[in-house]
Amino acid sequence: MNRFATTLLIMLATTLSGCGYNTIQTQDEAVKAAWSEVINQYQRRADLVPNLVNTVKGYAAQEKDVLTAVTDARSRVGSIQVTPETLNDPAALKKFQDTQAQLSGALSRLLVVSENYPQLKSDANFRDLQAQLEGTENRITVARNRYIQSVQAYNTNLRVFPNNLTAMMFGYATKPNFTVENEQQIAKPPVVDFGTAPANK
Repeated sequence: MNRFATTLLIMLATTLSGCGYNTIQTQDEAVKAAWSEVINQYQRRADLVPNLVNTVKGYAAQEKDVLTAVTDARSRVGSIQVTPETLNDPAALKKFQDTQAQLSGALSRLLVVSENYPQLKSDANFRDLQAQLEGTENRITVARNRYIQSVQAYNTNLRVFPNNLTAMMFGYATKPNFTVENEQQIAKPPVVDFGTAPANK
């Protein structure tokens, strides 16, 4: 490599670092990492569903509609193909959020129904699954909040000068985030509320 090419590369690197290119890359990777943790925690919840349904079924097989709703909701969650491109597609992200909200609602109804079966409530396996579900819901909330913050930082960075010019030049666009309406709907973990409707619908 001759001296001219070396000088050109140094100038290019300096220009890119000064126009926010490196920051865009770093924040883009942070968003992807935060999203991976969201997916990991949602998958953890989905993995609990079969055992939870089977345990409830052992004591309350007659609650067929509720059990079917949970199973169907989990199936819809599993049918969503989540890829890095999902982060850049508002429609795909909304579909993902909607299916997760449906599962949250179905799980809430299942837990409310379980209150009608004292033997089920006293079952050690059921209590353990409830505790695991509650812990997972808390992890989901934490992971989702971290993702929201990562996207906010990324989007803000893309809008400031001169980063906005760099983003335009390299084809970077702002990323969709959890919508306020959906965030309110799925932010609450499934809970058992005596004598009232399920927390999520």
